[in-house]
Amino acid sequence: MKKHAELIAALFSGALIVITYFTFHDSEAAPFLYSAAYLIGGFFKAKEGVIETITERKLNVEMLMIFAAIGAAIIGHWLEGALLIFIFALSGALETYTENRSSQELRALLSLQPNEATRMTASGKERVPVDQLQVDDLVIVLPGERIPADGIILKGVTSIDESAITGESIPVTKAEGNEVFASTVNSSAVLEICVTKPAQETLFQRIITMVQTAQEQKSPAQHFIERFEGPYVKTVLMLVLLLILIPPFIINWSFTESFYRAMILLVVASPCALVASVMPATLSAISKGARNGILVKGGSHLETLGQVKAVAFDKTGSLTVGKPSVTDFLVSKNAEACIVLEAAYAIQSQSSHPLAKAVAAYAHADSIEQAEQVKDAAGQGMKGIWLGEEWRIGKASYMQKKPADQRLTDQADALAAAGKSLVYIENEQGLAGVFALQDTIRPEAKAAIRSLSKLGISTIMLTGDNDQTAKAIAKEAGITTYRANCLPDEKVAEIKELESSYGTIAMVGDGINDAPALATAQVGIAMGNGTDAALETADMVLIKNDLRKLADAIKLSKRMRRIIKQNIIFSVAVILLLILANISQYLGLPLGVVGHEGSTILVILNGLRLLR
Repeated sequence: MKKHAELIAALFSGALIVITYFTFHDSEAAPFLYSAAYLIGGFFKAKEGVIETITERKLNVEMLMIFAAIGAAIIGHWLEGALLIFIFALSGALETYTENRSSQELRALLSLQPNEATRMTASGKERVPVDQLQVDDLVIVLPGERIPADGIILKGVTSIDESAITGESIPVTKAEGNEVFASTVNSSAVLEICVTKPAQETLFQRIITMVQTAQEQKSPAQHFIERFEGPYVKTVLMLVLLLILIPPFIINWSFTESFYRAMILLVVASPCALVASVMPATLSAISKGARNGILVKGGSHLETLGQVKAVAFDKTGSLTVGKPSVTDFLVSKNAEACIVLEAAYAIQSQSSHPLAKAVAAYAHADSIEQAEQVKDAAGQGMKGIWLGEEWRIGKASYMQKKPADQRLTDQADALAAAGKSLVYIENEQGLAGVFALQDTIRPEAKAAIRSLSKLGISTIMLTGDNDQTAKAIAKEAGITTYRANCLPDEKVAEIKELESSYGTIAMVGDGINDAPALATAQVGIAMGNGTDAALETADMVLIKNDLRKLADAIKLSKRMRRIIKQNIIFSVAVILLLILANISQYLGLPLGVVGHEGSTILVILNGLRLLR
């Protein structure tokens, strides 16, 4: 309730205005009720304006709105002042609500950091906080545990789930001498690791730091508003002061007339219509996007999306479904396909390894005898006895017999060259078959890339995967430019390079490793089934994982930008016209109120067209 207090106060102020206007407008109680609306609705923005004026020693739009409301009250137009306060307070409350969400962005990342590690000492093992680990410390990591620090494996062979760093869904085999990273998951063996970096300098910690840095960077639009705000307020207040003091001595206006004209100027020059030019259009576009499966975390992000010249895509989980599946099955001329599939299922169904699960799903067979004496060779494969015969399934190096079917070997080499992972299976007679696996492309990816191309937007793929796999996926998706073997900090560097080449860049990703790039790009877009870190860091989320919605979001952004531009031009023109008419004494207060509020209503209605 407390974090929504500003929004609740603004809405309550609006309700009080409506009740007063229709029930007590002509009564003696009206000024008191409108005063209450002033205080309730304007408290937060007035407090913000006063504090900012004192600390930064410069006036701001919040102070101008306070002066305008007070001016309206002085000349007896309490309703006008109350409406000014309400509209400004409502826009400010919604802006505050959006900004408060930014504090949640790092929670998912921080939750993945191990808190403690098992350190080896001369006296034995001890549990210590991760931040106490020093370079050259020896740590023990059990199967299923997250690695506490960057280091080198001294003892043990295992599969490491590095999706937190590279985004690649397939675990990587690591042995003695290989480098491992903090917060990745040890799958299947006890490891002894020598720490090479303190906790504050690990690759994972650098990911967190990059997200923080990118989120603190201000957008060009925000810098423009900050530069514009001070001069605008000073100009309006100076004109009001001049209008009070000068006309009685130059054009024989009475002081009463000059003060009256000055108060009208203060009211008509208030940025109410300018604020309304953006907020209703933005909220309408956000609502329209939400109905179409596009979650936008702020209007500025949706506005920026319309300026995007290129979109960078992560591969795994974004362009692809995010998990391996069997795309090809080859069988030796000396074996029967059905027997090979049943044997593969009998063994692989007893493993939780992603590749084994994919093979088991492909080779699924009901009512078959389970394999016995199944053993898992970490990082290599599995073996077991099925129907009295020993079968092996795994890497080529795990097979014991030389392949006798050259045709099968040639076909397997061609699949490997296409970027696919190979799982071999052999029995006591020799190589029986080969499974080719790949993280398959999303069905809608090709259409999404074509839609972006029609909009004149370039597409690039950034992936931590190897060059062969990256090339194959990029070609299938219709993407001509790709970067392979990218770690998170390298993806950030690529985004910055793309910005220098194209201008405004959007990044689409789903993994923890994508968080820095999502935060660095002008618009970060997460897949709906992505990790918490990606969802929290991104500026937009494709709720239903449909990449085709990205082109729809860009079209919506362009339409919103057109309407906002129309509104701003119209509202500024009306303000200038009302000011000139007021100085020329052709504008009375009633007509000024009609012109000012009428322009506000028109720009709001124009913005609401985006809901259609």
